[in-house]
Amino acid sequence: MFFATIALSMVDIQEYLLSQADQKYRDFTLPLIPNLDESTFIGVRLPMIKKYAKELSVETREDFLRELPHRYHEEYLLHACILSNMKDYGEFISYVDAFLPFVTNWSVCDSICNKHLHQHKEKLIIEIYRWLKSDEIYRVRYAVKCLMNYYLGEDFRENHLRKVAEVKLDDYYVQMMIAWYLATGLAKNYDPFIKAIEERRFDSIVHNKAIQKAVESYRVSEGHKAYLKQLKLK
Repeated sequence: MFFATIALSMVDIQEYLLSQADQKYRDFTLPLIPNLDESTFIGVRLPMIKKYAKELSVETREDFLRELPHRYHEEYLLHACILSNMKDYGEFISYVDAFLPFVTNWSVCDSICNKHLHQHKEKLIIEIYRWLKSDEIYRVRYAVKCLMNYYLGEDFRENHLRKVAEVKLDDYYVQMMIAWYLATGLAKNYDPFIKAIEERRFDSIVHNKAIQKAVESYRVSEGHKAYLKQLKLK
């Protein structure tokens, strides 16, 4: 559970976030999230939101997690940060399942980063496979992100890659996450991932973007980069 420090109403939270607006940061960041409604973006830096998430009381956090949909982008980021701090696995899955249908951009989706999930990989993979079958863009993106974060290296299994290849959701933000996953896999588990590239298991957009990301990565050897460049589709 959470550590109590400050008990606040939902109005208090909104007022605090509005008070932390940084116009220069807002001007810089807004173009990076093109599908975000400009009127919902305050312009609060993520480290400040992360800190604030830890200061809220147990009661405030639990009330806030049930307060969906939110009005501001930063409220969604705060929601993601609260989820990221959760230690109870069952609570996390329940709350993230309720939250993902309301996520509308990559920034919020990718801000859910719970380090405690490393302890629950056998149970988590079942949820990931379920999420991958969804028709919700950011549920699928989050599922692929979890595979990238928690199931590469010694935890990689061929079935993970097969399940991702079965995703048919034709969306840019899903495609880019899959490409990121493939590029990271090429750095950590080269043999099975290069086979997937050689066999063209993914559409041309994902295929070429994965190669681009891998070629730009310092974790991929120069020899592997040279070979990957030959596999790019025209």
